[in-house]
Amino acid sequence: MNGEAHTAVEIALTNDLREIAGGAASIDLFCEDRSISPEVAYAVNLALDELLTNTISYGYDDEEPRRIEVIVRLEGKTLVVAIVDDGAAFDPTRVPESDAVAVLADPEIARLGLFLVNRMMDSIEYQRRAGCNVVILTKQIGRDTGT
Repeated sequence: MNGEAHTAVEIALTNDLREIAGGAASIDLFCEDRSISPEVAYAVNLALDELLTNTISYGYDDEEPRRIEVIVRLEGKTLVVAIVDDGAAFDPTRVPESDAVAVLADPEIARLGLFLVNRMMDSIEYQRRAGCNVVILTKQIGRDTGT
């Protein structure tokens, strides 16, 4: 368990947009402590900001406090981020691979952010498990972390 704590951080948020910044600060610190580049931390935080904003803004049909889990861990040369929420089912991998002009022409759906998430991350996986959305993002960090 001690080795796992060294290579992972769990961040618990509620469905409050104001909490996203605190989560980003935790990820920045996690990356800084492991000599992961600021560019990787920025890309991960940008993707998380988009996904969390969508979940908080559109995923719940009531004002009840909800728990959103973000787990960040190192796996060799890969930063893995899991986001788990109990909001409405939504698969961010289903954003059409259309060109940016088509995405910008459809602001009502606000797909540009998801388009960028798909472009900035190396992979995105989605599952619906036990009434929860589980989104797994990966980002290569370019070097072996020894884990």
